[in-house]
Amino acid sequence: MGTRTSIEEIVGSLESGMTIGIGGWGSRRKPMALVRAIYRSAIEDLTIVSFGGPDVGLLCAAGKVRRVVAPFVTLDSIALEPHFRTARQRGAVEFTEYDEGMFMFGLLAAAHRLPFLPTRAGLGSDVMRVNPGLRTVRSPYDDGEELVAVPALTMDVALVHMDVADTRGNGRYLGPDPFMDDLFAKAAGRCFVSCERMVEPGELDGPPQTLLVSRMHVAGVVETPGGGHFTELTKGRDEAFQRHYAASAAGPEAWGAFADRFLSGDEAAYRKAVRQWHEEGR
Repeated sequence: MGTRTSIEEIVGSLESGMTIGIGGWGSRRKPMALVRAIYRSAIEDLTIVSFGGPDVGLLCAAGKVRRVVAPFVTLDSIALEPHFRTARQRGAVEFTEYDEGMFMFGLLAAAHRLPFLPTRAGLGSDVMRVNPGLRTVRSPYDDGEELVAVPALTMDVALVHMDVADTRGNGRYLGPDPFMDDLFAKAAGRCFVSCERMVEPGELDGPPQTLLVSRMHVAGVVETPGGGHFTELTKGRDEAFQRHYAASAAGPEAWGAFADRFLSGDEAAYRKAVRQWHEEGR
């Protein structure tokens, strides 16, 4: 069962060289307050497993990432995450690219503590060419079908962001899509939940199917109002600020100015800087 914790305690429990799964999807419901805290830390040499968005891009820009495992890295309204693209073009990070279905099966395998799961996804595609380590298996039944054996996406830690959570770690989403956050929570050795709003046990009102993350899979939960910014939550995405973030990939000078203004302090300083940026009319 999860316990109430802090951003500092969560990131303080992480170590360089870990494999960290990050929930959400593209630029939607990402635990950005925790990602920004990793940015400010001394942690490095990470493997990031994610339906990638600005979580991947920000950590690549900070030089924290050794390998990315993902089906895509996008900002949704901006097709390719620019900081990730820059890191790849420089050869700064390795990339293991899976089909979305394969990625889901990798999470499922890890969640069920299996070494792999078979799937048709990826057969006949370049996914097999760019991942020469992938193997196939043949069905032991009469059909004898050849299938891709997707290896388990095992992770040391998963970080997910919920709209609402209780103090025990149960998490509810309020938007239209649960993404795969429940699989990340089950697949990792430990899972930490950040949330926009925290309530007491029994106060998670709403349809039962929106209760996505169970306290049984959560090591700690932290309230982070605005902690998903600038990604899409129930009130939408801060598209203007996302464009500003994307523009900071233009070069070292642009990135330095962005980082100095928005990432040089703690989470409260980040929120203040964003608010002032909007007030100044950008």
